[in-house]
Amino acid sequence: MKNIYCQDIEDLPEVAKKLVEICKNQPIWVFKGRMGAGKTTLIKAVGEVFGIHELISSPTFSLVNEYQNDLGEIFYHFDFYRIEDPTEILEVGIDEYFFSGHYCWIEWAERIPEYIPESFMLINIETEEEGGRKITIHQIENGKDHG
Repeated sequence: MKNIYCQDIEDLPEVAKKLVEICKNQPIWVFKGRMGAGKTTLIKAVGEVFGIHELISSPTFSLVNEYQNDLGEIFYHFDFYRIEDPTEILEVGIDEYFFSGHYCWIEWAERIPEYIPESFMLINIETEEEGGRKITIHQIENGKDHG
């Protein structure tokens, strides 16, 4: 387990660089946090580190957005907040995305737990009283937390 603290929005580029360094070897990243914790904002900053220049926005209604950087690398951003029946995601071919080898950044994975791969990076964002964010990173391998 690793912790990163983000005092305010100006720290976000540096926080995103640290996050990429810690998580870069795992393509599946699960972002967890309450509504308004900053999941999408952090994903935008991570996208900038990877060289994505297009606007990154939450795919709340489309479930998935696809982005490409200058090197032609593909990135997928998922938001499952509006999912009521987890089997809905089968219609979009979720396994093809998750097992593509491309980075998959997932918000609200807790709505579809049975479809998340057994190995992923869990990025938990907690809001501090003074407005900062505590970001805790866990490496999950074969369904077990390996810190």
